Amino acid sequence: MLGKTLQLDRRNYEIVGVAAPRFTWYNADVYLPLKLTQDPAIVFLINLRLRPGVTHATANAALQPLLEEFARNMPKHFPEHFRVQVEGLNEWVARRMGGTLYLLFGAVGLLLAIGCGNVSILLLARGAARQHELAVRTAVEARRRRIVRQLLTESLLLASMGAVLGILTSYGMLAYMKTLLPWYIFAPEVVIRINFPVLLFSIGLALITGPLFGLWPALQLSRATSGQMMQSNARRVAGSIHGRRTYSTLIAGQIALTLLLLAAAGSATEGFTRMVHEPLGYDPQNVMSVGIPLHENSYTTWAARATYFDQLRAKVAETPGVTMTAISSNANPPRNGSNSAFVILGQPAMEQQLGSINMVSPGYFTILYIPLLAGRVWSEPENRNGAHVALVNRTLAQRYFPNGDAVGRSLKLPNLEDRPPMILSAPNITNSWLQIVGVIDDVRNDGLRNPIKPAVYVPYTLNMWAGSQILVRSAVSPLTLLHAVQAQLAAINPEQQTYSMVEALSTWISDESEWQQQHLAAWIFGVLAWLALALATAGLYSVVSYTVAQRTNEFGIRMALGAPRAHVLRIVFSSTLVSVGSGILAGLVLIVIMNTFLTKWAHGNSRDPIILAGGTLLLIAAVSIACAIPARHASKVDPMTALRCN
Repeated sequence: MLGKTLQLDRRNYEIVGVAAPRFTWYNADVYLPLKLTQDPAIVFLINLRLRPGVTHATANAALQPLLEEFARNMPKHFPEHFRVQVEGLNEWVARRMGGTLYLLFGAVGLLLAIGCGNVSILLLARGAARQHELAVRTAVEARRRRIVRQLLTESLLLASMGAVLGILTSYGMLAYMKTLLPWYIFAPEVVIRINFPVLLFSIGLALITGPLFGLWPALQLSRATSGQMMQSNARRVAGSIHGRRTYSTLIAGQIALTLLLLAAAGSATEGFTRMVHEPLGYDPQNVMSVGIPLHENSYTTWAARATYFDQLRAKVAETPGVTMTAISSNANPPRNGSNSAFVILGQPAMEQQLGSINMVSPGYFTILYIPLLAGRVWSEPENRNGAHVALVNRTLAQRYFPNGDAVGRSLKLPNLEDRPPMILSAPNITNSWLQIVGVIDDVRNDGLRNPIKPAVYVPYTLNMWAGSQILVRSAVSPLTLLHAVQAQLAAINPEQQTYSMVEALSTWISDESEWQQQHLAAWIFGVLAWLALALATAGLYSVVSYTVAQRTNEFGIRMALGAPRAHVLRIVFSSTLVSVGSGILAGLVLIVIMNTFLTKWAHGNSRDPIILAGGTLLLIAAVSIACAIPARHASKVDPMTALRCN
C-alpha cells in the first residue's frame, strides 16, 4: 500500500503509512492531515500527552493563562469564568464506571462470603459423616494435629479444583463479557483480557479461603475423643447443640447476605426498568437517521444549499416503504441540539439563558409524533424561505412565560452566525428576532436521566452546515431500506454519499451511556444474586438433609408411636425457622443500612416494598424447596427401618 494513491472527495492522497490492526481511533479507516484554521465554526478536540513527571496540576497551571489569552481575543467563545481541567483517558473511564465497578466488587465480595459459609457447612456435614473413620484414626494414636492437617489438605485440594474451574470459566466468559461493556467507554481498539496480577490475586484468594474456612470445621471434628465417637448412641459433633448453633449461625449469615444481594439486583433492575420506561416525548420506533455530508466547496450559496437539502428529502420520501421524511440538522434525541444562548424580547436576562437550539424541518414534529400544545408549526414555504419563526418546548414556556403567553412573543439566537463556506445562514439572522409561533411538548434532549433543558426549534434553513440528516420513518425496520434510500440520493447526485454510521433512533437510546451502564449493572447483579440464592439454598439443603439423617432413629420412634407424617414435616421445617427468620431480619437491617450507597450507584430504591417483598418471597420459596425435599424423605421413612438405625 505504501506509495499508492487514494482518492477521497475528489482529491488524491499518497499513502505514507499503515496503522496497526488494533488502531481504530474514533472508528476511522483513513487518517488525513488536519487542516488547522482559525474559523470559530470548526471545533477541534485537543489530545495531550504529558511529559514524564508532569502532573495534571502542573499542566492546568500552564494551560490556564494560555486559554485566558484566547478568551480575551474571542470572548464570545469562552465563558466569563472558567478553570482548565486536564483529565486522562483512563481517569475518565474510571470516573464514569468507577462507582458501578466498586459496587460490583462489593457484590462479588458478598458472594465470596456466602460461598465460604457454604464451604464450612458442607465440610462440617461431610466431616460428621466421617466421624467413625476419624475415631479409628484417633484410636490408633493419630494426633489431633495430624487429623486437622489431613482435613485442611482436603480443603486445599477442593479449593485448587475450584480455582482451576474458575480460571477456565473466566476465559470462556471473556468473549461474552466484552459484548456487555459500554462501547462509549471501551473503544474498539482496547484489548480486554484477563489481567495476570488480578488472576494471581483471585487464585491466591481461592487457595486461602478454602483452607481458612475449612479450619474451623477441622478443629471441631478433631476435638472429640475416640470414645465419644465410637459410641453409637452418642451425639455426634455436628449433631450436638453447639453444632446446631453453628449451623444456624452460618445459615442465617448466608440468608442475610443473599437477601442483600437480591435487593441490590432488584434495585439495579428497577433503576434500569424505570429508565427504559421513562416517557421520551417522541416515538423512535421505525425511524432512522441518514447523515448527508456535502463535498467541500459545493452548494456554497444559501439558496442552493437549502434547495438541495429539500430535493434530497423529497426524493427519499418517494422510496417504497417510506412513510415520512424530515430534516434534522442536529436534533436527534435523546441528546440533541446545541447548547447555546438565547435572548427573550422584553425580558431582562438576570443571567445567561442557555437552551437546546435545534434546526429542523416542519415535518420533524410529525415524524417523531411530538405533540403540539399551542400555536402552530411553520409551513414548508416558510421553511424554504428561511422565515424568522421558532417553536419552544414546554419547559422553556413554563420557565420564561409563566402566564402562558409564549405564542406571539419573540426571541433572538445571537450565536447563529453566517460563516461561509462552512455555515450558511439566512440574511441578518444574528440580529433578527424570531417570532414564537407554537409550543410543543417536552422531548428528552439531555440524556435519559438528566432533566429536560429549555429548547428552541427553528427552520434548518436559518443556519445550514456543510451536512445534515434526513429522518426516515417506515412501515418496516428502516435499516432494511437503507440501500434503497441511498439509491434515491444517487438519483439526485451520483456523488452524494451518506455517513458510514446509519442507525435507527431506537439504537440512539441504547447507545446512551446511562443506558449501557445501568444495563451492565442490572445484568451482573442479577447473575450474582441468582448464584447467591443457589449457594444459600444448597447450604440449607445440606444442613437439613444431614439433620434428617441424624434424626432418622428419632423420627422412627415418633412414627412408631403414632405420630402422623405431617408432624415429622413440621419438625423438619421448624428446625430451620429460627435460622431462616433471623437471617431475613438481619438482611432487612443490612438493606436499610446500605440503601444510600445502593441508591447512588444502582439508581434504584432497594427499600422499595415491592423489591423487599419480592426478594423475601423468592428467598422463602427457595428455602421451602430446600427443606421440603429432605422433609418429604423423612416423612416417608419406614418406622421399623428407622428403629434399626443407630
